[in-house]
Amino acid sequence: MTLPTEIIPSDASTLLDTSKQADCLLLDCRTEEEYSIAKLAQSKLIPMQEIPGRLAELEPWKQKRLVVHCHHGVRSLRVAKWLREHGFDNAQSLKGGIEAWRNEIDSSIPAY
Repeated sequence: MTLPTEIIPSDASTLLDTSKQADCLLLDCRTEEEYSIAKLAQSKLIPMQEIPGRLAELEPWKQKRLVVHCHHGVRSLRVAKWLREHGFDNAQSLKGGIEAWRNEIDSSIPAY
């Protein structure tokens, strides 16, 4: 069964709450500057432009769930699609990005 390319914040939150850390990765593809302003506690930062050169770091999640996020969901959608083209069939983009997460899940995350 193929997962949708995007996942809404409420579903991602449930997935992260119910999955073991080794079974699901929340990947932040924003810049280091953006990450320093606002971040999701359980996320791993690999800026979008660095992902091709750091793909080996993601190998443990190749057959697991991988949720990619950015600010509004545009970059993360591109990254999720790229990852799927490279064998990460369960890669999904967080629809609306960290902004949607802040609005729907955790209002304590700074807006920027």
